Formats: sequence, structure tokens, C-alpha cells
Amino acid sequence: MQKWHCFFVLIPMLVLGYGSASGADVSVSDATQECLDCHSIYHPGIVADWQNSRHAATTVQTAMAKTGAQRRVSSTEIPDPLKGTSVGCAECHTLRGASHADTFEHNGYDIHVVVSPDDCATCHAVEREQYARNIMALAEKNLSENHLYADLQRTILGTGEVRPDRVHFSPANAMTRADACYYCHGTRLTVTGTQVRDTDAGELEFPVIANWPNQGVGRVNLDGSRGACSACHTRHRFSIETARKPYTCKECHVGPDVPAFKVYSASKHGNLFSSMNRHWDFEAVPWTIGTDIQAPTCATCHISLTATPDGETINARTHQMSDRLGWRIFGLVYAHPQPRSPDTTVIRNRAGLPLPTDLNGTFAADFLIADDEMARRRSTMQRTCLACHDTSWVEGYFQRLDNTITVSNRSVRAATQLMQAIWKNGYAAGPDSGGSLFDEYIERRWSDIWLLYANNIRFVAAMAGGGDYGVFEDGRYHLTRALMDMQDWKETRELLKKKR
Repeated sequence: MQKWHCFFVLIPMLVLGYGSASGADVSVSDATQECLDCHSIYHPGIVADWQNSRHAATTVQTAMAKTGAQRRVSSTEIPDPLKGTSVGCAECHTLRGASHADTFEHNGYDIHVVVSPDDCATCHAVEREQYARNIMALAEKNLSENHLYADLQRTILGTGEVRPDRVHFSPANAMTRADACYYCHGTRLTVTGTQVRDTDAGELEFPVIANWPNQGVGRVNLDGSRGACSACHTRHRFSIETARKPYTCKECHVGPDVPAFKVYSASKHGNLFSSMNRHWDFEAVPWTIGTDIQAPTCATCHISLTATPDGETINARTHQMSDRLGWRIFGLVYAHPQPRSPDTTVIRNRAGLPLPTDLNGTFAADFLIADDEMARRRSTMQRTCLACHDTSWVEGYFQRLDNTITVSNRSVRAATQLMQAIWKNGYAAGPDSGGSLFDEYIERRWSDIWLLYANNIRFVAAMAGGGDYGVFEDGRYHLTRALMDMQDWKETRELLKKKR
């Protein structure tokens, strides 16, 4: 009966133009056509997005015939049944069904709800392999399986309870975590059962997926893969224009811990983007600097294939975001060289803590990239800068960034020395006594310094934001004030101790 229902709505949909992809002369598979027949009625927004996509407007076979930079399909071998039609609903949602725990029978087809990077790898194998080398791809694991980060998360998201000695925090429930840190880091999806729903098409049975919906960058999918291509290439249009504009990155990188978007917005680059981007070409591949764009977005510096007007490649496209980054300016507790492995749970400092530095600032060097790799990555990034700026400008800019990293790390060291003295004197329960590093007020002031203020200062220096964002807007003013708070808090406890 459900199939008959779809058949009877087919004729009016064909009249409305739903039977073809974007009105183009590109055929869809029979299975995808069946999806469109019903979902054009029930989910017109999804279908409209797909109809305006590159997937709908071309076949895989045509895409594979492209050469050079115009070839968007990186896989060399693709199953023959996928080649002759557009990439539609069935081509993504029925692919590799046996690998997906959420595969279920639906109108005669075995489909799965969650499309994973391993599904996308059928056509985009190189991008999938590059993304797997990303820290972002393991963002869920790097947060949930690092006991220090999980403890920090608990004190931020947890439910507070006032007890005689202090405020205690119980761990946040799954929905709170999914609505907070794991919105960006990614949730761990599991199938918990099935549910029968009374829909407009009759009663249908669907899988129940815990921690869904989510499009976090490190999502653990129901085929065991990690990541979500839809974090940047939003469903169901998967637009390169959307991925190249900074608003997409803003969803997770807005601060104050990672203030990339607000710093970009206040920078000269951001000013040019907001003023002029309506004249830019966000679809061109390669992206020609000076012709297609006149100032960088996030993607220009970190991801995109860029070229000069005479066709010379500046930087190749990459989906490993750290390819052009030597420093990891997100302080944990200090800014440090990028990790060698995207799995940061393997990192241990000399005290055995899962941190990339000791509390005195010494790098856990065995787990971090070496100086020569840092230099290579810096040179790669500078090639983009040199497309618009002369050598003295670029070198001066990077020298200033190095100075900011050094000086901000010194300030974090001063704060950490105060914190260590507070722990040693028993004014707060620190790691040596089995306590949390984050669940007392003075520890929160300490983490404010490296998690918020020092990070803000470094992002401003790294992204040419300058001015207020590095000083009064969660910058140096707040860092030095927090240092004063810590010193005053410590001295107050020492005076009280003497009076007893």
C-alpha cells in the first residue's frame, strides 16, 4: 500500500518537475526516483537542496572523465552501478548497507539514516583519507577518552550541587553533552531499538538512534567510522561555496576558547570579505587569488586549492586541516607544536598526564612534530600570504606571532606557578592529592587564563585581528587581571592562615 501511495503522487510531481535533477538532462536511478516520489511531498526542503546540488546535475561517469583540477572525484575505482546516474538519495543511503547498524527495510529497500565518511569515500577516497589524519576526525575520542578534558567538561556542563565544603558537579547527561561540547566534537551514535511511527504514508518502522541528530566533526558513526562530511558540506546540497565561506567554520569556531570567527570578522581580511564577497566566485576550482577572491577566508588558508592568475598552484587542496599549521595555539595548558598523531589520547607528559606539555611548559616532544616539520608547514602557509603581501610583511607578521606565543606562554607559566603554590599549601585540592584541576573557584580562574585569554591573544596574532580583541575583548587586560586575582586570592589565604 505504501508503494501504491508513492505511485499515485508520481504524476503531479513530474508535472512540477520533480522527476529530474535540477531540470537538467541527467537521469536518476530507479531507486532514487522512488525516494523522490514520496520525499518531494514530505520533505520538499531536502529535495530542493539536492536538486540544486552538483550531485544531482551530473553523473559519476561524467565526473570521472574530468581532468586536472576540474575532477572532483578522487577515487580511481567506482562500482559500475553508480556510474550512469546522478548521485541521489539511494546512491548514498543504500550504500554499504551491511556495514551500518541503522540499516532497515523501507519500502522494499535496505537504507540507513546516517551517511558516513566511509560512504563518501566511494567517490572521494583521497579527501576521506586526508580527513582521517585530522585532529577533528577524532574530536569525540580526544575529548571523551582524556580524563583531564573529561573532568574539565564535567565541571562546565555538570549539574551543580551546593555542599558544605564546595559546589560539586555531577556528570552531565547525554542530551546535555550532545547539546554542548559534543555538538561540535561529535556524538557516539548507537542503535537502541526500533520505533513504529504513524506517518502520512502509513505506519512505518524506523531505527531509534541514540545521540542523533549530530553533525560534529568527530562523530562516531554507525559503521564505526569517525567524522561527518556534513559538518562543512551541509546536507543535501554539499555546496563548495558553503564550505568556503567563514560562516560554516563559525558554527564551532566562534569563541571565546576558539575565537577564530570573531577575530576574523574584526580583521582586515574579514572586513574585505564582508564588504566585497558578493563579487567573488566561491565555486571556482582552482581558487585564483586576485581573480576569484581578493582576501582569504578560513578555507583559503587551511583547505583550498589556490592558484595565481597565470595558473601556478600556490597550495594544493587538503582535508587535513593541520597541513599548514606548525603551532597548535589552543593552549593545553600552553601553546605547543602540533601533535604527530590525530589521536591525542596517546600523549603523555613527563608526569604521566595526558597533556602535550608539562605544567612548567616543557613540551612532550615525543608526541609533537619536530622543528623541521614546523618549518615546512609554516612555509606552506606563507605561500598563501605571499600571494597578497611582500616578504617583509609576511616575515614581520610571523615574527610577531612567535613573540605572542612565547609571551603568552610565559604568562600562563606565571599563573600555573601560582596555582601550583596554592595546591602545595593545601588551599585547593590539586592533582597530587587526587583532586580535580578544575572544580574550585581559583582553579577556574587559572583555566580562564590559558583556556580563554591566552587563546584569544594567540588567535588575534595568528589571524591578523589586532587591536581590541587582543587587549580588552577577552585578551591581555583580562589575563593580567586574572593573574592579580590569583595572587590576591593566595595572599588572602596566607594572611588568614597566619591569624589562626
